Amino acid sequence: MRIDVYVPLVLALLLTSVAPLVGRRVSPGLAARALVAAAVLTAAASTWALLLLGATLIDQAPAVIAEAGEEGRVLPEPVPETVAVLAVAALAVIARRLLHVVRAHIATRRVLLRLCEGHPPDSELVVAASPTPRAFAIPGKPGRILVTASMLGALEPAERRVLLAHERAHLTHRHAALSTAVALAAAANPLLVPVRDTVVFLLERWADEEAASSVGDRNTTARALARAALVSQHARTGCALHFSGHAVSRRIAALQTAPPPVVRSVGAAVLALGALPALGAVDATSDLLHLLSETLPGL
Repeated sequence: MRIDVYVPLVLALLLTSVAPLVGRRVSPGLAARALVAAAVLTAAASTWALLLLGATLIDQAPAVIAEAGEEGRVLPEPVPETVAVLAVAALAVIARRLLHVVRAHIATRRVLLRLCEGHPPDSELVVAASPTPRAFAIPGKPGRILVTASMLGALEPAERRVLLAHERAHLTHRHAALSTAVALAAAANPLLVPVRDTVVFLLERWADEEAASSVGDRNTTARALARAALVSQHARTGCALHFSGHAVSRRIAALQTAPPPVVRSVGAAVLALGALPALGAVDATSDLLHLLSETLPGL
């Protein structure tokens, strides 16, 4: 356990280092799904590793120490006590970060649903009378597309089709679920924050490619992105089509080239990378159970 328990914590750095490369070389849909799965596995494994480290404090319980003294047994020390205490403190921080993500997700969902109140429940498109140009895909049954009148008024008819196809792609491929999953993974393991940022960008690229395929014109899609970026530059972060300076220029540039290939072998490699921390956690769990059986013979 002395080494295995730290493996899930260290391998998160490896996933973080390869995420940008995968995002550039593989189709955004495949890359996003693989990175989210790998991030969730890595975060779960690293959190479990912290739980294992914290569990080693069981041999410091007064009752356990007294029983071992009476039987003349020497209690094993799988990790230094300081490391175990730090692991418990880290778990408390993780719990707080996860709660923050969940609360933010619920609050955002409530605001978006409130904006849809008063509209027919079976209507996919909801147009809000707002001077701020924005567009959102609101997941649910049914999913909805919320667009402000100012955004629609700023776009040409062909560009509006791009906008709607982009947001519809978010709904069709359940991008909200993927985004939430990677956000929770990054909350559980801060080393995965760069992976989260890469996935957020890839989800937008994925929707861009779907929109380009739907309207059949990559140039029109790029033009729609550029125009929406101009009209929404004074809006808050998270506005129409998820624009933010450098990210927009990268997305427009990507639409001016051929779509990236679907390389399933790369996706499989990323998933394997996510599975490695889980294997390390399994080995560490086996070691801890063995140590506990020695510490608590009646276990």
